[in-house]
Amino acid sequence: MRLADDEKLMRDGAEGPAVAAAMDLLIRYGEALGAEHLCDTRNVAGTMTQPSPVKASLVREGGWDKAFSVINLDSDADFEIPHMRVPTCQLQQGLGEDALGLTPYPASMVELQGDAESFYAGHGVNILATCTPYQVGNLPVRGEHCAWMESSAVVYANSVLGARTNCEGTASTGAASLTGKIPCWGNHHAENRHGTHLVEAAVPIDGFLDWGMFGYFVGDLVQENRPVVTGTLARPDPTDLKHFGAATASSGGVAMYHIPGVTPEAPTLEAAFGGRPAPSAAGYGERERRLTYEKLNSQGECVDVDFVLLGCPHASLDQIARTARALDGRKLADGTELWIMTPRALRTVADRDGYTEIIRRAGGRVLTDSCPAMSKSAPEGTRVFATDSAKQAHYLPAILGIEAWFGTLEDCVDAAVTGTWRGEL
Repeated sequence: MRLADDEKLMRDGAEGPAVAAAMDLLIRYGEALGAEHLCDTRNVAGTMTQPSPVKASLVREGGWDKAFSVINLDSDADFEIPHMRVPTCQLQQGLGEDALGLTPYPASMVELQGDAESFYAGHGVNILATCTPYQVGNLPVRGEHCAWMESSAVVYANSVLGARTNCEGTASTGAASLTGKIPCWGNHHAENRHGTHLVEAAVPIDGFLDWGMFGYFVGDLVQENRPVVTGTLARPDPTDLKHFGAATASSGGVAMYHIPGVTPEAPTLEAAFGGRPAPSAAGYGERERRLTYEKLNSQGECVDVDFVLLGCPHASLDQIARTARALDGRKLADGTELWIMTPRALRTVADRDGYTEIIRRAGGRVLTDSCPAMSKSAPEGTRVFATDSAKQAHYLPAILGIEAWFGTLEDCVDAAVTGTWRGEL
């Protein structure tokens, strides 16, 4: 792999041993991927502060420097971690203080996470603590090379914003944060960003539920390829696009999609395919819609719901407002919890707008920083949960061994108020 002069200097230790270790990792990583060179990045979204027993052990052994070295640089060496070279943010992490006592999640992990936040903030990491950094200030521009983790964030950055990132890992983002470099391969190249499959909707795709189901169908169909979707599509808002992309990345491994006339790199169908003829379209009609709904609801048998989860990926302010309106003047059923997860910065706005208080009066909670899938923790005794997120319906039953129901926000709020799942497409 060809190295620029500044990269050779970093590799050879001119900026210290931690940066040298980071550059060594990126070189090995890039060569394994067949990358010919590195590209510059000034936007890293990774994960450093979330707690774990392994991380607690490393901190006891050598502090947060040691933990970063082992986990974020794949190095057993002992060295001091310098300030981040480029803007870097923390994605979602473990449950925060606002969830203490709500689950069996250990208070010691919350304390460890707080300690980590202090360390990393002092080293230049922005503790956004969300899977949707684009909602709270980290908004890369079209064509910008990024190094992002988190599948739903990656697909949004590539597709909706037109930024360029592969789905990176803990170590590659750690190394990128100290060097401002990432292997230039995959989605960093324009020729790798054109559509590969055409999927045409023959039924209306309008609203959060339908965009989620359509995304789940598309991801399962194309797996890690790049779908172009057309048909009877209502113009999506940013929340619809967030939900669609997250679903494609859950049922498949989609890191980029195109919607002609909507996403920035697809002003036309021809542009979406890079000037090549479009392939034959796969159809999404009433039958596919019904089968997708049934698949997402195939992990539920008991209709007694004890947990409702909204906000995956983390809820927008509009989603919080809709939840507040749906709950206003109502009360949750005894023994049923409702959580809506959101970035802490948006929670502050929701507090000021009065949405949090409406949800609280009904018995619900607006929580930040994490989610049950990331923290592997839900209200104690949870057996059946309901969600409006295709992503959570896909993942959480396997992670926590619980049953799942998938439906609209209104279906979920009804389940929280009645304690019973009554949703139906």
